Amino acid sequence: MHHRAITSRRTLLTVTAAAVAAAATGATAPAHAAVDDSRLARLISRMSLEEKVGQLFVMRVYGHSATAPDQADIDANLKEIGVRTAAELIARYHVGGVIYFSWAHNTRDPHQIADLSNGIQRAGLAQPTPLPVLISIDQEHGIVARIGEPATLMPGAMALGAGGSRTDARRAARIAGAELAAMGIRQNYAPVADVNVNPANPVIGVRSFGADPHAVSGLVAAQVRGYQRAGVAATSKHFPGHGDTETDSHYGLPRITHTREQWEALDAPPFRAAIAAGIDSIMTAHIVVPALDPAEEPATLSRPILTGILRERLGYDGVVVTDSLGMEGVRTKYGDDRVPVLALKAGCDQLLNPPNLAVARNAVLAAVRSGEISEARVEESILRILRLKAKLGLFRDPYVTHEDVDHTVGTRAHLATADRIAEGTTTLLLNDGGLLPLDRRRRPNLLVVGADPASPSGTTGPPTATLAAALTELGFTVTTLPTGANPSAAKIDEAVAASAGKDAVVVGTYNVSATGTQRTLVSRLAATGVPVVTVAIRNPYDIARLSGQRATLATYSWTDVELRAAARVIAGRARPGGRLPVPVQRADDPTRVLYPLGYGLTY
Repeated sequence: MHHRAITSRRTLLTVTAAAVAAAATGATAPAHAAVDDSRLARLISRMSLEEKVGQLFVMRVYGHSATAPDQADIDANLKEIGVRTAAELIARYHVGGVIYFSWAHNTRDPHQIADLSNGIQRAGLAQPTPLPVLISIDQEHGIVARIGEPATLMPGAMALGAGGSRTDARRAARIAGAELAAMGIRQNYAPVADVNVNPANPVIGVRSFGADPHAVSGLVAAQVRGYQRAGVAATSKHFPGHGDTETDSHYGLPRITHTREQWEALDAPPFRAAIAAGIDSIMTAHIVVPALDPAEEPATLSRPILTGILRERLGYDGVVVTDSLGMEGVRTKYGDDRVPVLALKAGCDQLLNPPNLAVARNAVLAAVRSGEISEARVEESILRILRLKAKLGLFRDPYVTHEDVDHTVGTRAHLATADRIAEGTTTLLLNDGGLLPLDRRRRPNLLVVGADPASPSGTTGPPTATLAAALTELGFTVTTLPTGANPSAAKIDEAVAASAGKDAVVVGTYNVSATGTQRTLVSRLAATGVPVVTVAIRNPYDIARLSGQRATLATYSWTDVELRAAARVIAGRARPGGRLPVPVQRADDPTRVLYPLGYGLTY
């Protein structure tokens, strides 16, 4: 529960001034004033070197509680971090931030999350130099969502790109930000500012708003304003731009071959727009861009990119946070002891989720003590971090209440807004003979088959069941048969048999490949003569590899809000409002466009 009583150490937290409080009310207001810097500098002067270095780190921790996690989570913490709990993590390492993950069991439900956040803040204020903790999360929505129902799940970036409404993008971020803030999470690693121009991109894809730098820039700026007006620090990522790669930086080091001119025209505009909108933090990419750094250092470790371009050329003086230091993209050239040191020397402020915190922390301490990194350089980053904490009001009151959660998270108004926005993002790509919308009086009996990828948040789906339930609620009689992302011959035969006597078949497709059996499933079903409607529940590129279907929709994600909207479009309860935010090339000739940017049908 919420606690208002704080020890006398709290008096040290009165380092903020009225100007900071005023700044926090506007997304584009300055995040700090000179008087606040002097007060924050005095606070920094009281900190030990260990406390200073600790403030640079943002760390994962297992468990639903800051002090009493489950035994399995205690064991995981001991194995990976050498502490039992989040409270011990803060007491030992003085970390400035904690990142929540669903797989770390941090996000069971909104009340539990609020209690965990309060426990973490109590631990922060119990330190010799009491400091609030900046709690962060990857809650992009769409295919990356750590918190699920009953919180509101919004359409993801590419869906919003298909909708094309900056107003909707801003509103979605403001609602999402308000719900995060109510649970004590004050930094969100969103929106993605990457311009996705490579259909084969394995790591960004539908996490991007699209392929048009101008459109992406407008939506990025809208979401920055939405999040930050809700009291949450937005984080544009992944600088200098991760949209044109065929390598996943979680597992390797991508190489971007754009020229400097191409980078300026394609990758830079969304980051410029984010900075102009007052972005609080920017996340780096673990990518090599030779045109920007001839030494070919990963951008996270590149002084020419982070200091030379981001700081000096683009004029950004906010917080720079690394992408996870546990990703292989940043570990391919250097050991885990050198990576955090080089990131700081390049210009980073927050060091996110190192694989071994003790190794990383000790390496930074050693670099400062040896003179490789000056203590003044460390204090420069700490000042940026504390400015942000002050802007967010964490020095005034870092706590949240269950009442905050009840009044904000997953409200009827928020859920209704999510549904309305999703309808405007659903994209109709094919409608042969005007098959859609389906009339439940003429075509009442439907079969729903397809892939059932795991829920991004762990709380929605599976997609076939969600589509079937939504269509049933709309008056259809529905049979459901999950067939998977790589259906076997036997499963395809079963689906074909189940289609007998049906008025239409709805197939959820997921990342259809050139050799995958989802293609066989759709063609076999179409050969029966029963009308087939395909719903691309992730990448809109699926349609290029399919044949025989009569109608195709793209939803850009498979969370319930997108699938319910697709069902309403299929049933004619809503009109498809989306337009392709990326072009779809032909599968047999990628140099030719099958469906151009901006394409979309309606009725």
